Amino acid sequence: MSFHNPSSEDIRALLQRVKTIAVVGLSPKPGRPSYGVSQAMQRFGYHIVPVRPAVDEVLGEKAYASLADIPFPVDLVNVFRAAEHIPGVVDECLAIRAPAIWIQENIVHDEAAEKARAAGLTVVMDRCIYKDYMALMA
Repeated sequence: MSFHNPSSEDIRALLQRVKTIAVVGLSPKPGRPSYGVSQAMQRFGYHIVPVRPAVDEVLGEKAYASLADIPFPVDLVNVFRAAEHIPGVVDECLAIRAPAIWIQENIVHDEAAEKARAAGLTVVMDRCIYKDYMALMA
């Protein structure tokens, strides 16, 4: 059993539907990929919600220690964490009933991705949300 991402059409529809993106592992350091990608998505009009313990805010937005701490629904959880953390993030997504998870480029955890999909989430894995936005929406 191998994981397959949604079609380009489905990814485009997801990016059109999403308004609020919780970013797990969003670094406060401007040189980090999570910062640059999230800053770009913010410029494209998305509401970015940083999820990172021990940080008050990133990109001018209040940061939360965990997905469960966010007091409003999110449309998408974008994950910048190493593969071994993905199962826990998927469990958090299920707990908050997130409709979709995007696991960034070069991060792969087939079992966790299949678990999320089986639970009804839209799952994108090993792709960069910024690159896909530029390819499909810009």
